[in-house]
Amino acid sequence: MALRIRLARGGAKKRPFYKIVVADAKAPRDGRFIEKLGTYNPMLPQEHNDRLHLNSERIQYWLGVGAEPSDRVARFLGQANIIKMPAIVESPKKSAPKAKAQERLRMAAEAAREAAEAAAAAAAAPVVEETPAEAVPAEEVAPE
Repeated sequence: MALRIRLARGGAKKRPFYKIVVADAKAPRDGRFIEKLGTYNPMLPQEHNDRLHLNSERIQYWLGVGAEPSDRVARFLGQANIIKMPAIVESPKKSAPKAKAQERLRMAAEAAREAAEAAAAAAAAPVVEETPAEAVPAEEVAPE
């Protein structure tokens, strides 16, 4: 039986409250669990003491037995120095822009890069002062 330490949602609509539980990996998110290991209240400010409660002794036991924490719970445990802080994964691939939007972004980036190169080339070019036509004496101007 594969065990997971994960969040089980509770609370009212638009007022989430989570229990940190150890459960079978195949059990439903809010369904049957083996043991409650703590709570998490995301409605409280981050610096509030009641935002996260962990029973570290029981968590250590379940980690020793082979339970795997979910990504969010692993971050909580890393912040509490129970386990090593996990590497933060980039945003999920599912939320990445689709192909057309990525192409538009690439084209915009190329255009911006070319404009910056043109501006840099214009700034680096030597400045040649041209004299206005009125400033040139009439005998120097060749008639056409």
